[in-house]
Amino acid sequence: MRIILLGPPGAGKGTQAAMLVKEFAVPHISTGDMFRAAIKEGTEMGTKAKAYMDQGQLVPDEVVIGIVKERLTQEDCQKGFILDGFPRTVPQADALQEVLKNLKMDLSAVVNLEVSEDELVTRLSGRRVCKNCGASYHIHFSPAKSEGVCDACGGELYQRDDDQEATIRKRLEVYRNQTSPLIEYYEKTGLLETIKGDGKEIGEIFTAVVTALKEKK
Repeated sequence: MRIILLGPPGAGKGTQAAMLVKEFAVPHISTGDMFRAAIKEGTEMGTKAKAYMDQGQLVPDEVVIGIVKERLTQEDCQKGFILDGFPRTVPQADALQEVLKNLKMDLSAVVNLEVSEDELVTRLSGRRVCKNCGASYHIHFSPAKSEGVCDACGGELYQRDDDQEATIRKRLEVYRNQTSPLIEYYEKTGLLETIKGDGKEIGEIFTAVVTALKEKK
């Protein structure tokens, strides 16, 4: 299975990807993972990316695409992959299509996790993190036994700046403007499978994703 995961921040892409890895025995490839690996290994594209990052600049598309290509040629991707965080824009999707064509690979499906903005805000703004050990909690879904105190080490729990409502809504606006056009892009190809996540348990969403993927297969 060669899968792209789409969805706004808080939609649960990472959680679903981890479960899909076990289901289909293919690697989960996130943009961050690819960057870190390419830089660590000192690949040509990794070295180029590091030069931009060290200057605090955005890594240009051609370098990002080069890193994706390097990663997809590795042996563990021969049976498939789950791409998470790439492509982010229509030009990146066009470039990915060209890369896959050159590698003689076809996409199996594009899974779009759809969740309402209000639910996303609830999910993200409720997160709390321990200042001491980094343990993560949620005030609604997995609260600490004592409010504001970490169960594991007794450290103080806090809300990260990027988990505050105003910041979350800004991130969601960026997603809508930049990435949501990909939904229409992949809908035209017949590869898109939209899975609604509002008010559903993780396992319920996973079952819907797997069912849709197996139908595509």
